[in-house]
Amino acid sequence: MTLSISPQINYPESDGQPLADNTIQFRLIVTIQGGIDALFLDNPNVFVAGDLFWYPVEGEPWIRQAPDVMVVMGRPKGDRRSYQQWKEENIPPQVVFEIVSKSNTREELEITKRQFYERYGVEEYYIFNPNKGNLKGWQRQGGVLHPIQIMQGWVSPRLGITFEVVEKELQLYRPDGERFGSFVEIIQQKEWERQRAEEQRQRAEEQRQRAEEQRQRAEEQRQRAERAEQEKEQERLAKQQAQQSQLQAIPKLLAMGLSSEQIAEALSLPVETVRTVISSSQ
Repeated sequence: MTLSISPQINYPESDGQPLADNTIQFRLIVTIQGGIDALFLDNPNVFVAGDLFWYPVEGEPWIRQAPDVMVVMGRPKGDRRSYQQWKEENIPPQVVFEIVSKSNTREELEITKRQFYERYGVEEYYIFNPNKGNLKGWQRQGGVLHPIQIMQGWVSPRLGITFEVVEKELQLYRPDGERFGSFVEIIQQKEWERQRAEEQRQRAEEQRQRAEEQRQRAEEQRQRAERAEQEKEQERLAKQQAQQSQLQAIPKLLAMGLSSEQIAEALSLPVETVRTVISSSQ
């Protein structure tokens, strides 16, 4: 008895074509893929990929597409050489993006690929032409991808992101209103935030220094006032002590035979003061 061995089916990881035909297309693909990935950063079961072969049918490797960006809700993050749907609980990508390049035709994107995505379960399909600034979208209804009539301001039911085209530039906004940015824009934004934080830190430090200077000035003023008060008190005590010494000298001078007038002149005291002291001592 001879056992037959089924030949191993090869599912290619690449068709040899570049990810993008130009820098604009590449930048948009990376921005969209990275922005959506960041949007669902805390959700472990959202897989986002760019230019990855999607094989919807086991055993038929010729049935495939490599969307510029695809989003699969319900599948874990992680690296894959291709998306083989039968190994992914048979969950197809729900959202697909295609960025038009010179090698693409309208028939390819809006008929061939749309029919493929429609047949194999895509719920939202978006095409953007960066050369013309044209944005088109389709949404699944009743098993069919129907055109979205107005894309300006459209909110993706699956992703919650808002679509806008501004001066032929595709703008995507997170549910919190923050715009998707390219890698360079994100770095610039972070640098701007770093500089702003540094400026705020410097302003806070300057305010702290000014407050410290004011505190020091107030302390110096307090110390000067305290010294002045001490000097005033010392002067008062010295004067009081001098007066006391003068008054104590009156009886001695009187005993030496000096008259009240002579004592007053010698001690620089009023005659009446001298006479009062003499009277009180007798």
